[in-house]
Amino acid sequence: MRDDKLEYSIQEVAEKLGVPVQKLRRWDAQGVLVARRTDGGHRRYAREIVDGLAASTLGSTMDRYNDELEHARKALQEKRRIIQLLLESESRYRDLVETSHDLIWTTDSQGRFTYLNGAAYEIFGLKPQELIGRCFFDFEARPSHVSNRRFLSQLKRLGEVKNYTTQLVSVDGHERWVGINARVAHDEAGGVMCIRGTARDITEQQQAALQTEYFATHDPLTGLPNRVSLHKSVERAMHSHEKGAVVFIDLDHFKYVNDNVGHRRGDQMLVAVGGILREVADGLGATVYRLGGDEFAAHIPGALRPQAQDTADALLTRLRQCPIPLPSDDRVVSVTGSAGIALYPFHGNEPNSAFACADIALYQAKDAGRNRVVIYGQDGGDALRTTHRRVIWAKQLREVLDEDRVLLYVQPVIRLNDEEPMHYEVLVRIEDDEGRIVAPQQFIEAAESIGIVQEIDLRVIQKLVDYLSVPTRRGMRSRFFVNLSRLSISDPEWTRRFHALLDQADISRGQIVFEISEAAAMAEVSISKGFIRELKQKGYRFALDNFGAGFSSFYYLRQFDVDYIKIDGSFVRDLTRDDANAIFVKALCDVGQGLSKQVIAKWVETPEVLSRLNEMKVEYAQGFLFNRPFPIEAPETREPAFLKQAASTHH
Repeated sequence: MRDDKLEYSIQEVAEKLGVPVQKLRRWDAQGVLVARRTDGGHRRYAREIVDGLAASTLGSTMDRYNDELEHARKALQEKRRIIQLLLESESRYRDLVETSHDLIWTTDSQGRFTYLNGAAYEIFGLKPQELIGRCFFDFEARPSHVSNRRFLSQLKRLGEVKNYTTQLVSVDGHERWVGINARVAHDEAGGVMCIRGTARDITEQQQAALQTEYFATHDPLTGLPNRVSLHKSVERAMHSHEKGAVVFIDLDHFKYVNDNVGHRRGDQMLVAVGGILREVADGLGATVYRLGGDEFAAHIPGALRPQAQDTADALLTRLRQCPIPLPSDDRVVSVTGSAGIALYPFHGNEPNSAFACADIALYQAKDAGRNRVVIYGQDGGDALRTTHRRVIWAKQLREVLDEDRVLLYVQPVIRLNDEEPMHYEVLVRIEDDEGRIVAPQQFIEAAESIGIVQEIDLRVIQKLVDYLSVPTRRGMRSRFFVNLSRLSISDPEWTRRFHALLDQADISRGQIVFEISEAAAMAEVSISKGFIRELKQKGYRFALDNFGAGFSSFYYLRQFDVDYIKIDGSFVRDLTRDDANAIFVKALCDVGQGLSKQVIAKWVETPEVLSRLNEMKVEYAQGFLFNRPFPIEAPETREPAFLKQAASTHH
């Protein structure tokens, strides 16, 4: 009989191997793990075999357990790493949000704040926790009411609003302009879950924009509306088929006032005159404008001849009766003025026509002895004298053209970063019958009024083309700027002859930059745009001259495909003495540079102005500080010597 210690019963094996007794019986029947039967029929298993099986099963189980344990440990480490990264990311996000100068906010579906960062205090004057449950429109300024409702409508319709500008009032009463970006977040059912966005205090930028807009329609010295405003006012009245009057007023002998008391005190006088005229006009239902220099105007809606005459008389009488004290002097100065009246629609059915008639009447008043009022057309003798002067100029200018006494002068355009002459503006002169050189300000206005300016423009272009056609000049790096008259570019026959001349020219087209004044470009926008586009397609470049004089170009500048803008010299000349001019020039520079157009400042006459322009990062400048105009070509002078002359005379 075998020793029981050498064998296990079926119950012991089942416990040892961790399997059911029934499974051991099947294994016995299948020959997998065979048992010995005792005489009584009980199954006995060899201890050695069972212990070996048990040891093998336990090792496999332990290995599997250890593998699973290692995998779980690694998974736990990865989860901990991810959680740490998330915590660090959230910490960075919160640091960025809380230190941001921009307001970052969320609201519920009704627009009530549920979160704001610390920038909320700068805008609303309240801490973020004090704003929970409130909304933007609790702080809206009254003028923003209607537009804010449109903002909500757009947000609901589009789900997103960008760069929306509104005006808010903080709890301490300060008005703030705020730019808002907002986006709606929806739930799974498509309903509004919340609104998220950012906001920024843009008060300084908005005030600057409003100031620029104000300066576009107002005179910076006197605060009166300017010529642009007058044009718009008269144009509205004419479009409404109303009657009215325009009075142009020019101070008598103001040049002598400036010469005697200086320009600064002269400006003080202009401010005082503007105040006097405005006070009188307000009481008579009129509006006073400053056109520039010592020129003012009054618009009298609904006025006929008697009322216009009475209003103009009242304005001039008040000037005579109010000696003007100079704040920086002990003296008082008496001022008189001359006035010209045009009635619309009788003297013109569009603003420029009425203005031209008022201007003619004004000069009739000056010719008649000044200090008086003239209504256009009332003095036939003066009109005859004016016509006679025009006939004389027509004869003289025709002789100049026939005898080829049109001369080209140039003035260098200086690159400011190294003060080198890079380009040249072409300036026209004529030689009178006695051999004297006549500057354009003496004849251009007459040439325009009698229709000869177009011929002068063509002659200038022909002479420049001839100059640049010389083979030794084709490699010049400099460009030549040529100004064209508004009357020329709006004349179809002139433009046909102009393009024919250019098409036959054997020149490098990139050497010529054609330019028109801002006023000319704005007079007929569609014609100007088409003219510029056609020249650009041919390879010529274009400049907008006297930019800023009318300010209307701020709106339209993007539409004019020009390469250069030339800042009107009246702003540049007094740049260091007039803060308003400095604001203008900086704004004009920013506009030009923002649109990738090269900026040229005109009338640079002092080192102080040059220094300010460098601070503003203006690219180019021209003016007497660098060089006065000189002939484009001298006898026995070739192109290199010409450039050398320009550089040597620069100082």
